[in-house]
Amino acid sequence: MTGAAFVRTVRGDIPKAALGFCHSHEHVFLADGHPAKLSPALRIDDYGASLAELRDFREAGGRAMVDCQPLGCGRMERALVAASREADVHLVASTGFHKLAFYPEDHWIRRLTREELRDVFVHELTVGMYEGTDAAKPAAYLEARAGVIKTAVDRERMEDEDKRWFAAAADASIATGASIVGHTETHEDAVWMAHYYLERGVPPSNVILCHLDRTTERPETHRDLARLGVYLEYDTIGRFKYHSDEDEAELLLRMVDWGLEDRVLLGLDTTRARLKRYGGDIGWTYLIETFLPLLARYGVSAAAIRRWTVDNPAEAFAVRRDI
Repeated sequence: MTGAAFVRTVRGDIPKAALGFCHSHEHVFLADGHPAKLSPALRIDDYGASLAELRDFREAGGRAMVDCQPLGCGRMERALVAASREADVHLVASTGFHKLAFYPEDHWIRRLTREELRDVFVHELTVGMYEGTDAAKPAAYLEARAGVIKTAVDRERMEDEDKRWFAAAADASIATGASIVGHTETHEDAVWMAHYYLERGVPPSNVILCHLDRTTERPETHRDLARLGVYLEYDTIGRFKYHSDEDEAELLLRMVDWGLEDRVLLGLDTTRARLKRYGGDIGWTYLIETFLPLLARYGVSAAAIRRWTVDNPAEAFAVRRDI
């Protein structure tokens, strides 16, 4: 699909209006590998279990998810395509990179230049996703394409002058029109990332900052970032080690009070430990069945809820260039 804004899914391009109810940050699959060595919860590799979760999600009213696992650290490309078809759920895959801690010291992604990284990201967005990149440099690829660029602040790298991974993501976004989904761990991370991309010419509507809601303190930082025109993706829902759902609802009410409903996205960012079909405690229906009714009880309008789950994702993940 060319000549108009569209969403690029693993099954092909679709009109924005066809995306439907969308979780804006999930990990549908995550292969056993280096991330799982850091935490066993970072292994979501049972095809049948993930497929059943997707079917539960669709039965509850869900229609789309953004899979935020990038290449080289556990992305399961063929599984994404197959499960999207079987469950009839739109899946948007990620190119880009995660925290460097998720890659072994000898991993290829640590060695590529800015230009080489950009070319890998652009290839995945425009030609096809590479396979087998956990162990080897990109070579063979599928026809299925990624639709967003994942990036992540790595605390050990933040003071380094070399930001080539972030620069390559900015280059790829500008070249293709694809949005950047940014993993952050502190408010300072988010402020740095937003300004880094905006100063390099990435449109604010193509910048999506994740995880700021891990703390409900400093809501004014959320306000100031949203006023830049970037999206804030809230996914600390049902994650009670951080805070209650009621605290999350209060934070979202502040965004409503500030008139910033059009800058908010929602997701669950689930791991193996939180997926019901893997023996976890909430599953992908939690947002629809538990949290959204809580928001309604707090007085959040149906229009705002639709904006956060349908309208805003369609805009945030839309590609506005022929790629």
